[in-house]
Amino acid sequence: MKQITSIQNPFIKSLVLLQEKAKARKQTGTFLIEGKREISLAIKGGYEIETILFLPKLISENEINKLTGKQVNLIEINKEVYQKLAYRDTTEGVLAIAKTKSLQLSDLKLSDNPLILVAEAPEKPGNIGALLRTADAANLNAVIIANPKSDLYNPNIVRSSVGCLFTNQIATGTTSEIITFLKENKINFYCATLQNSTSYHTQDFTTPTALVVGTEATGLTQEWRDAATQNIIIPMEGEIDSMNVSVAAAILIFEAKRQRGFNQL
Repeated sequence: MKQITSIQNPFIKSLVLLQEKAKARKQTGTFLIEGKREISLAIKGGYEIETILFLPKLISENEINKLTGKQVNLIEINKEVYQKLAYRDTTEGVLAIAKTKSLQLSDLKLSDNPLILVAEAPEKPGNIGALLRTADAANLNAVIIANPKSDLYNPNIVRSSVGCLFTNQIATGTTSEIITFLKENKINFYCATLQNSTSYHTQDFTTPTALVVGTEATGLTQEWRDAATQNIIIPMEGEIDSMNVSVAAAILIFEAKRQRGFNQL
């Protein structure tokens, strides 16, 4: 088995770039996954694992084989190398190099009555991670990111989603592309916005539905508001007129789930 004990090793330097640079992830079509749960969810979600790097003091070769369910390329590393690559303070001693997936709208496999979340231009990895966790909790059919500002394989998103990046169907596209996609698939879409809106709980989300949220700072663009099946609003009784985007999305999603009896997609 190969062993690497120097942080100056060219291969290790290339992995540091994968952690730090979206360009490196795009060029190689790979990214790093840290932690047993996250690696397990990635495998379950159909991601191809190329290589596992592990710290033998924390995890054994046998444990890794059980985790992956098959033999993969293994590299033993020491504590110094692991700390150079690891992104979290709490550590399990295992990292995987995985291949990225296509995020094209055409790759989505929709059910007969889909419930979809669309988020336009979310900027903060923490918010994207929270949206993905909510989508997983509700077992949504898909999550679509319009005009993405962040590379979805950013380690901050992988970490904040606690592996839900791998449990959701995800696609990206421009606002125009996504609106066209929704219309072609006869999916009604309801846009959360302050302008020309009606209360969200008055709408019927039991038919093919997409719930669309924007940024906390600027909300949804005019293109969404003009094209919407209906603009909707969450009534607020305090002094401010907005809430965290992941909280707003959760309110809308679970109203749709309630209407669908919590078990219909």
